[in-house]
Amino acid sequence: QQQLVESGGGLVQPGGSLRLSCVVSGSHFDYYAIGWFRQAPGKEREGVICISGSGGESINYVDSVKGRFIISRDNGKNTVYLQMNSLKPEDTAVYYCALRGFSGCPSTVRESFFGAWGQGTQVTVST
Repeated sequence: QQQLVESGGGLVQPGGSLRLSCVVSGSHFDYYAIGWFRQAPGKEREGVICISGSGGESINYVDSVKGRFIISRDNGKNTVYLQMNSLKPEDTAVYYCALRGFSGCPSTVRESFFGAWGQGTQVTVST
């Protein structure tokens, strides 16, 4: 059973950057697609972005983060990264990484497509 641990969240001013990390324990990490989700206060959790097991494909599910959020992975370190640039107050949320039991990312994102989740890391964008 894989376990996922996120880190890198914090308080940042608008326009700033943060890099989140998701470390996954367990074997065959390079087979599994990994997604990032977020849940803002008072809102439902939404899928943000996903990267395939090989790292050769990524899909962005939220128009407002396109061009600002970049997902990558280091399969040698069992780690997926989310580089967040030009952050806005509306990016404030708890960010979760999640593991999908397949190597490819879904064309449409649903929480049920991902089987293992981290505990989340808080990102706050504010002056």
